[in-house]
Amino acid sequence: MGNASPLKPLGRRERPAPEIRRWERRRETWVASIDPTSHFHRLFDHLPGLHFFAKDRSGHLMFASRGLRERYSMRDESEILGLTDFDLNPDLMAKAYVGDDGQLLAGEVEVIERIELWWDSQGMPDWFMVTKLPLRDRKGRIAGVMGLLRRPDEADRELPVFQTVARAAEMLRRDFAKAVTIEDVARACGQSLRQLQRRFQTAFGISPQEFLLKTRVLAAQRLLESTSRNASEIAKLCGFVDASSFAQHFRKRIGMTPTEYRERMG
Repeated sequence: MGNASPLKPLGRRERPAPEIRRWERRRETWVASIDPTSHFHRLFDHLPGLHFFAKDRSGHLMFASRGLRERYSMRDESEILGLTDFDLNPDLMAKAYVGDDGQLLAGEVEVIERIELWWDSQGMPDWFMVTKLPLRDRKGRIAGVMGLLRRPDEADRELPVFQTVARAAEMLRRDFAKAVTIEDVARACGQSLRQLQRRFQTAFGISPQEFLLKTRVLAAQRLLESTSRNASEIAKLCGFVDASSFAQHFRKRIGMTPTEYRERMG
């Protein structure tokens, strides 16, 4: 296999410009004839680990592949259609995404393979490699934003950012139930507290403190849904100081008390 030569088109010839323009017009007619619900975005429903989305100029989701919907516990496209980043993510994360979109919509940048914080299939914060490009209409005007997300591979994990903030994020995900402090995590990663906070904010759009609290709250949500444990037990299992602290942080991020959440889910 090492000596195999690359495949080449058979009998390739130089095509005249009028012929190419004719095929371009034919392509436009063909694309216009396709049912919008059958467009190419559906392919991403069948590519493991790769997720697609598209938003209009106002930031409303128009398309989201199945894997991406599942990360927000949504089974059907109708559940996510028309939602914005602020409907789906904590404010700091949403503001970072909207800031990127603003630059894309202005035609100032393209985001290629950048690390961003999203949610994994269990609803826990995790990092992904993200590519975002502007979407243009038939007149060449920017009409929205499209993007791809993928899990980083081994080569990606050798990048400097994965040796710093990503290592810190992994420690917080792993040890959220313990009496972990951001100072301890920074020290273990060979950084000062200020360095870690600044780099974490830049890479993920939220502080390491918020990452830890959000991880604890998400873990508590699952316990409220799947067990009959009381608030004190859940607080202890998820790393909160006590039931009062647990209730305070839970309500701030979910918008209701743990008791109210359990009643609604029940």
